[in-house]
Amino acid sequence: MALDHQTHMVDGRKRASLIIDPPDGRVPPLTADAQRRNAARRLATTSDQTSREDDPGFEGPEAYNDPEIRPLAERCLVGFSSTSGPPVLPTYFYNNLHQIVQTPATVMILTEMVHDARVVRIGGTHPPATIKKWLGDSIGRWDGDTLVVETTNFTDNTRFMGSTDNLKVTERFTRVDARTLRYQFTVEDPATWTKPWTAEYTWPLTNDLMYEYACHEGNYAMGNILRGARLKERDEAAKRTKQ
Repeated sequence: MALDHQTHMVDGRKRASLIIDPPDGRVPPLTADAQRRNAARRLATTSDQTSREDDPGFEGPEAYNDPEIRPLAERCLVGFSSTSGPPVLPTYFYNNLHQIVQTPATVMILTEMVHDARVVRIGGTHPPATIKKWLGDSIGRWDGDTLVVETTNFTDNTRFMGSTDNLKVTERFTRVDARTLRYQFTVEDPATWTKPWTAEYTWPLTNDLMYEYACHEGNYAMGNILRGARLKERDEAAKRTKQ
């Protein structure tokens, strides 16, 4: 495993925040509706981690009764912490590589963590809003040498930071030199944030290899997670019996 040290660099300098708008480098405040919505969805901890944006919205001991109500990343369906996006966020640790394959009609972005592949259709149109996709629907266009990608049609199962399924993400990919790609994104969801916000960081070219992230639905860990819940229930029942 190789640790990454450049994912927090922009123009060769460290930044305290990826956010460039607002200028204070902070995500804008949540709307009152988003505060109420997120408070209602607040979960107890799952496994040994606190709940994340991809948690299923289920609380209590029953959360371990069915693999389909475990978090999506825990089930290895999509990458956690928006590693494949959109927007694409770095893990600041490892498996941050992306492979870009370009054809005249499409651009494919493969993310090492957790093997998610996005297909951007150049010059296409979005399907009706009723058609939702795990990673949204991405349409690309060229603005000079910059690839601009607009993504909508998110499923409510893959909320980004508690957003709604009306989220829109606009990404800009610009090659600033032979070994550097500037990645910039703007997040818009009036039902979640009081105003849009924009962030950026660089994707440096590397000769490192992209490794298989062998996480898959139905993995062995999932069975053990559910077995562990059953063992905990048995132990707690035994303690109550002794009392």
